[in-house]
Amino acid sequence: MLSVFTLDHARAHDYQHPELNGWYESLRSGKGRCCEGTDAKRVDDADWESKNGHYRVRIDGEWVDVPNEAVVPGPNRAGRTMVWPYYIDGHPRARCFMPGIMG
Repeated sequence: MLSVFTLDHARAHDYQHPELNGWYESLRSGKGRCCEGTDAKRVDDADWESKNGHYRVRIDGEWVDVPNEAVVPGPNRAGRTMVWPYYIDGHPRARCFMPGIMG
């Protein structure tokens, strides 16, 4: 079965919800600030999973294990799953990951 996926760029600040601007700017994981010049990518439900308390996310067509320290603690006020990627040798990694509600 072939799965179609979409990673949409999510603006660091949602223009439809300006009341969340401060919240977006405050997001941090154990790897540091999430919004440090790179955009978050919104992740469709089919492109992330949780198993035994660990997350995986598909970034640019590649499944990436999310290190525990990259998971952003606290409630997801935006509601959608987001990842802030960076790249090593052309392969994506997760600097920050915030799960949404699978539905």
